[in-house]
Amino acid sequence: MLGIHDLWLFIVSGLLLNITPGPDNAYITGRSLQLGWRGGAVAALGVGCGCLVHVFATSVGLSALLAASSTAFTAVKLIGGAYLCYMGVRILLARGDGAASAGNGAKPTTLRQVFWQGALTNVLNPKIALFFLAFLPQFVDADAAHKSYAFALLGIIFVFNGTLWCLAMAAFAAKAAQRMRKSSVVMQWINRGIGALFVYLGVRVALLDAR
Repeated sequence: MLGIHDLWLFIVSGLLLNITPGPDNAYITGRSLQLGWRGGAVAALGVGCGCLVHVFATSVGLSALLAASSTAFTAVKLIGGAYLCYMGVRILLARGDGAASAGNGAKPTTLRQVFWQGALTNVLNPKIALFFLAFLPQFVDADAAHKSYAFALLGIIFVFNGTLWCLAMAAFAAKAAQRMRKSSVVMQWINRGIGALFVYLGVRVALLDAR
């Protein structure tokens, strides 16, 4: 089918990669603790949509151009790093959780913001583009007639399975955090953790190299 081979191995490998603890899992868990199931689910969908952008880029060859151009790679990583650090500082300076902050005069965190933060965290990370560029071709025949369609299909399968895992993780974290959300002190520390995560990701993205 479209020159795809070892589909079972691809699915197993993708599941193992998705369940490995990482920044995306940490972000989704943090939003679930902070905002409950809806916040975690929206964060998971945002992360998934961000990954789909890279899947599309891989299928049309944009990721190859990004890997080949040091100027483009540097520009994307600096923009991504600056955005993540900016969001991290904003979250660190915010008081309380998304729901309670309105009572302190600050705007509450909206689900739209949670979605776009999750999506842009992935879209502005050039290393994810390079990951798909390196991972997907291993399961497509070199002489396949429609490589771009094969890359797209594999990428969609990878993101779909990953999103299912992330939704399950969000539900578990939200359930475990029902009592935590009643404590403003606990929620403030969760907020700080999310903010620190964004700053860390921003610095790491800015220091990436293409190798």
